[in-house]
This record gives sequence, structure tokens and C-alpha cells, in this order.
Amino acid sequence: MTEARTAHTGDPERGTLDKAADENFPVAPFFLPRAWRDDLMAVYGFARLVDDIGDGDLAPGGTDARLLGVSPEEAEDRLVLLDALEADLHRVFDATPLHPLLRRLQPTVRRAGLTHEPFLGLIGANRQDQLVTRYETWDDLLAYCELSANPVGRLVLSVTGTSTPERIRRSDAVCTALQIVEHLQDVAEDLGRDRVYLPAEDMKRFHVQEADLATATAGASARALVAYEAERALHLLNEGTPLVGSVHGRLKLLLAGFVAGGRAAIRAIAAAEYDVLPGPPKPGKLQLLREVGVTLRGKG
Repeated sequence: MTEARTAHTGDPERGTLDKAADENFPVAPFFLPRAWRDDLMAVYGFARLVDDIGDGDLAPGGTDARLLGVSPEEAEDRLVLLDALEADLHRVFDATPLHPLLRRLQPTVRRAGLTHEPFLGLIGANRQDQLVTRYETWDDLLAYCELSANPVGRLVLSVTGTSTPERIRRSDAVCTALQIVEHLQDVAEDLGRDRVYLPAEDMKRFHVQEADLATATAGASARALVAYEAERALHLLNEGTPLVGSVHGRLKLLLAGFVAGGRAAIRAIAAAEYDVLPGPPKPGKLQLLREVGVTLRGKG
């Protein structure tokens, strides 16, 4: 899932789900069948909660910690919270979950026959974020995306009953690309969290130091590095785009929206001349619609 920083409301469930509007791609658009929308929002709610725990973005006051059965003394310990969330995830499959977002997820898990694995992957990615803050190689970053991003696409395919090995492979490419684009948009914000998702080997190749990422605007070397990583993300999107043509109807439009969101975000980064440091370059709605049309026509 891509980044969303909307503040929580007083209702932790509603506040988390409201963040869907800030994503780079449509989470559960109106044109989908109601059952799919409900299931996709339930999956989104879990994924967003995991990320909010991992990023320290839970609502003040410790409501989510209390709901997960975590004591006030440990309510700021992200690893403890992630452990509690994993325990509540297991209740989704064999008992009654404590957190309302996981109670919302339970009917989806049963209807779609979902398994533990993709949800555990998302939790594992956020555990990794507490322990690993730099990635040496592109392959190391891809391994992280296997946990942090690819489970989301696999869940979408499962919810819609369209999983096949080839679609999963294409979906993984799209989801990894979307995750990398998010990292490019959020270089400055991630650095503020003491995280750098630009591979160290690439930073060395382009003669970019971490200090170069802490400035108000990017210099030529940092822009060249971002352009290089954006091209890699675009290559992954291209690899995954045949996924859209492999399905039909409203699901095809949904998946085109995912791909188009990534393409539009890359175009926005390019339009900013690859200077992502002042803030995340975001595409406009018109650009996104254009990209949806291009994707549906099988072009790119």
C-alpha cells in the first residue's frame, strides 16, 4: 500500500479507513460489486493498521493499543504492538478478534478462503522496518517489497477469485513497482524516520550521500539517482501490465487503476525533474485518468 498520512478521527476504525482517499491508486472504487468493495476495504483496513503501527502513526491516546490488549506502559513499543496484532490476526481464523478492524476482516477471510501468509508478510515487513533501516542492494530492496507490497496484490486476486500463478507473478511486479514509487515520493519523509530505501550500492554509483537527501532541494546527483530508480520501477510496471489484459469487466478497470496510479506517479516525479525532496510529487486526477485509458488500451 502506498503512503497515507491523514490524521485519525476519534473512531480508530473510521480514521484508518478514511486514509484510503490519500492512496496513489483506488482502493475500492464505486464501480466494483458491493461485496468486493467491502472485502477490499477490510483488507485495506488491516494493511493500513499494520503500517500505522510500524510507522508510529497511530492516533494519540493509545486506543489501538488498548483494543489489542497492550498495556499503557508498552503502548509505544512498536514491536510489542505488532506482536499483539499478529496474535489478533490468528483470532481472525479461529476465534473472535479484539480490534474492530480485524473483526471487520473476519467475514472477508471466510468468504474468500484467505490464508495467514499474506497478512503475516505485511506484519513481517513492519517488524523489519524497526530493525533494518538501510538496504545495500536492489535485490535486498526487492526482498523487502516481497513482504511489504506483494501480499496486497495477492489478496486482491484472492478476494476476486482470480488467482493463477501467472497473475500472481504479474501482480508481484506491479506491487513492487508501486512500493518503490512510494519510496521515491517519500525520500525526505523516510529519512526523517531514519529510513533510506534507496539502495546503498546505487547511492555510491551516483555519488549521493545521505546528507544530500536532507537538503531542501535535490542536487544533480540525487536527481539522477531518483531518475534511475524511477526507470527501474517503470520497467517493473511494464512487466506487470499484462495482468490487466488477463482479466475482464470491472476487475480489469480496477487493476488498470493500480497500474495507472504507478505510471502517473512516475510522470509526476519526472515533471518535478526528479526533485522529490521538497515533498512527494503527486499526479493530478486528469493525468491519472489519461493513464487509465492508456493502460486499458494495452499501451504504455
